[in-house]
Amino acid sequence: MGGPSGLVALGMMTAALAACGEAHAAPPRPRPVAATAAASGHACRRPAETGTSTLTLRAGGRVRVARLHVPRGYPTDRALPLVLNLHGSGSTAAVQEAASQLDRTADAHGFLVVYPQGARKSGTGFSWNIPGTPAWQAGGADEADYLRQLVTLVSGRYCADARRIYATGFSGGAREVSELACAPERVFAAVAAVGGLRAPAPCAAGPVPVLAIHGTADPQNPYDGHGQAYWTYSVPDAARRWAQHDGCAAAPTVDTVPGATLTAYGRCQSSGAVELYTLPGKGHAWPADRPGAFGANEAIWRFFVDHPLPRHGGPARPPKST
Repeated sequence: MGGPSGLVALGMMTAALAACGEAHAAPPRPRPVAATAAASGHACRRPAETGTSTLTLRAGGRVRVARLHVPRGYPTDRALPLVLNLHGSGSTAAVQEAASQLDRTADAHGFLVVYPQGARKSGTGFSWNIPGTPAWQAGGADEADYLRQLVTLVSGRYCADARRIYATGFSGGAREVSELACAPERVFAAVAAVGGLRAPAPCAAGPVPVLAIHGTADPQNPYDGHGQAYWTYSVPDAARRWAQHDGCAAAPTVDTVPGATLTAYGRCQSSGAVELYTLPGKGHAWPADRPGAFGANEAIWRFFVDHPLPRHGGPARPPKST
């Protein structure tokens, strides 16, 4: 891993995000936070203001940035779940925050959200340095190291529950999340890929709970595969490969839910689980939570709640940088 992180927390961000110009309804009233004691066995007492701020750290000789959202009603004496939410290729942390609206879900359910930002400049935004993609740079940023250090920073400063650290992402961010799920050192209890699930091989990890959400009319990462050089096999095939990796039953259950079809693989080994929400006619976008429509955020959060890190497996605390 890289050297110790140089950490600086900047002030609160008050300007409205211009990336998604449409207005949104006021966030729902927060529910009581069902937080657990810190994994270290003693209560956390770290005061924090709620809302969104910017974090910077040094990883791999580069200054990296991320946005952190602390939910309303943040309890300073309890550990909260932590969700990393990765942007797509050519995008930014701020755009992902605005497009996904995961802050509202965090306020409603009581968890921390971090929006990391890629290091490689791409168009008007940034992309992730992902092995196996045409733009991968062998000497480029070590994204896994950066994200591990980011987890360490936020976990220590804001008291995250080590058994409930999760990662989700969109498009290129979903491909990076797929890579993270295969890391031999278990950091994330479960992952969710929106518009970009892949099944890296070889995969050094044990069984990992994996959720995928994908539209059948996605022109960027086609649902049926046969896309760009990094996108050959289909999304259902990616889910099947993860099910094989997780030691799940070969035949999934298929159910219809509002706005989607849910394909779920059961009877997996250990903590494994694989679910795929197929969205008929939907394109390359993060599905918004709207009445009567399929909403990615609630589906992702339910999946995460159901899959904490097993007490008998994974690291006892977030990894340390060495």
